[in-house]
Amino acid sequence: MSFTYSELKTALQNYTENDETTFVNTLPTFIRICEERILKSVQLTLFIKNATGATISGQKFLAQPTDFLAPFSLALTNSSGTEVFLDFKDVDFVQSFSPSSGTGFPRYYASFDNDNFILSAKPDAAYSVELHYYYRPTSLTAGADSGTTWLSENAEVALLYGSLIECYTFMKGEPDLLAVYEKRFVEAISSLKMLGESKQVTDEYRTGKVIRPKQ
Repeated sequence: MSFTYSELKTALQNYTENDETTFVNTLPTFIRICEERILKSVQLTLFIKNATGATISGQKFLAQPTDFLAPFSLALTNSSGTEVFLDFKDVDFVQSFSPSSGTGFPRYYASFDNDNFILSAKPDAAYSVELHYYYRPTSLTAGADSGTTWLSENAEVALLYGSLIECYTFMKGEPDLLAVYEKRFVEAISSLKMLGESKQVTDEYRTGKVIRPKQ
């Protein structure tokens, strides 16, 4: 089963039996909140991409991609042509670390704000950069009614029940039913975690089957 954008909106209205104008107009917001909740609950390796660029000599800041969600790795190519991976640290650590010369080959990086990384030491040259990062995919709500996304095709249960949670919160619905939707959402997230954090990152031939603890 999968959802197009139109099918998901229809399902939400059918489940809630609500076609009031304000509610219908707010459906895209409910869906986007659910998408964000899923993306920040599960590490899905298929939402990793890479970007390249270069540092600026003497500039400690490095711009993040506009769709950046979380770092996977950041590597700089040194003067010998060797790719060196920087250590990701807390921003306070990076700001307090500074070599006596003031500049050098960076060893650490951190997320400084919503738009920039901070490097330490300040680069003493323009070094090539390769960033691997978790990105925020385009929302289902950004496309046509007939459109789909990976989440709507492969995480449809989580998308449905997560959106229903937002719908019922907006409607101030019955707590018992809201608890049911929350339970179904948590179950769906657990399945996604098994996919994204176990099956996608292990080789069953060498590591064996993923074993979950008994409840």
